[in-house]
Amino acid sequence: MHSNQPLAERLRPNSLDEFIAQEHLIGKGAVLNKAISSGNLPSMIFWGPPGVGKTTLANIIAKDLKRPFYALSAINSGVKDVREVIEKAKKQAGELNFSGTDPILFIDEIHRFSKSQQDSLLGAVEKGIVTLIGATTENPSFEVISPLLSRCQIYILKSFEKDDLIKLLNKAIKSDVLLKKKKIKVKENEAMLTLSGGDARKLLNIFELVVNSIKDSKIEITNDIVMEQVQQNIALYDKAGEQHYDIISAFIKSIRGSDPNAAVYWLARMIEGGEDPKFIARRMLILASEDIGNANPTAMVMANNCFQAVNVIGYPECELILSQVAIYLAASPKSNACYKAIQNAKAEVKDKGALSVPLHIRNAPTKLMKDLNYGKDYKYSHNYDSNFSEQEYLPEILSGTSYYIPGDNLREKEMKERLKASWGEKYQF
Repeated sequence: MHSNQPLAERLRPNSLDEFIAQEHLIGKGAVLNKAISSGNLPSMIFWGPPGVGKTTLANIIAKDLKRPFYALSAINSGVKDVREVIEKAKKQAGELNFSGTDPILFIDEIHRFSKSQQDSLLGAVEKGIVTLIGATTENPSFEVISPLLSRCQIYILKSFEKDDLIKLLNKAIKSDVLLKKKKIKVKENEAMLTLSGGDARKLLNIFELVVNSIKDSKIEITNDIVMEQVQQNIALYDKAGEQHYDIISAFIKSIRGSDPNAAVYWLARMIEGGEDPKFIARRMLILASEDIGNANPTAMVMANNCFQAVNVIGYPECELILSQVAIYLAASPKSNACYKAIQNAKAEVKDKGALSVPLHIRNAPTKLMKDLNYGKDYKYSHNYDSNFSEQEYLPEILSGTSYYIPGDNLREKEMKERLKASWGEKYQF
């Protein structure tokens, strides 16, 4: 029974006590732990990267609460499947159920459901026929329709930390029915931990691969052995598999590194693997701001138009649009100045708290506020030469602070000179 199961499946926890990580959700006194303990379980969406326990947690919740459990995968399920499950739930629990035992409907990769498929869930969730638990690796704000999103709590699951991964490895060696029969020593674990990327399932798959490759009675695992076995067993790209994030990472880094050839290659890998074109287009839209920004503002326009176009066109035609924009972004000048500016400003806010808005730029909607000089000394920029009036816009304690440092490219150099011409010595870079 066990020998045919992957290690990750054999080690799947059956209770919250066995569950590793996600203490912010299931630890003592944590929000999801309280909901499970009370039995008042809302519909919810688990958002997090692969291999962090989304499916496992859904199964544990259903088991702990002794509720009927139905599971669908958005990859191979449609509206018909959803309706069939809802009808089964109606027969089992009744349409009006006040006992708190309404069935749990788990939908894996719910972000892959179309709008009509998500719409088919609304009535059942709203009436309490089922308690929905959705799992997604994508931001639900973009991928889940607003009516459904408003009826669900969003819980974010985090990648495993180093200590969690080590704990999982030790558990595998000591408690797995097959591995505990072997003499296994992990001399070096850095390669396995790094390759896992915080994905528990990926870590266990790598570990099992390495263990099975060594035929000696005593198994000693080193970084070199791990790398050798992984390189010999690299799988083809699979949008639902372990290389999903590795490939998109290579794609984005190739664009950031101004290599259109590599960008197109990794794009082709994703297209051939059937990757969701919206996923690719969304990543390029983020990159257009984060890595190009004001060095070429047209990049944002191109990326946004690409995102809109793939929504309308779909495969196979949209691959031409994806290719055009990937090449354009890769060949574009780069700047992360805007990204750094908002990070610097956010750090300032966390450090100094909510500083007061200067009186002269406050809003003054009432007579009392006007009498208190709110906005009285404000200089309307368009009344001055070059549509500029020098005045303080930052809280006094931050006067002269520069968060935005223009990048070393043609467009931002022009912006830098324009700002210097207006502000003089006050605007330091």
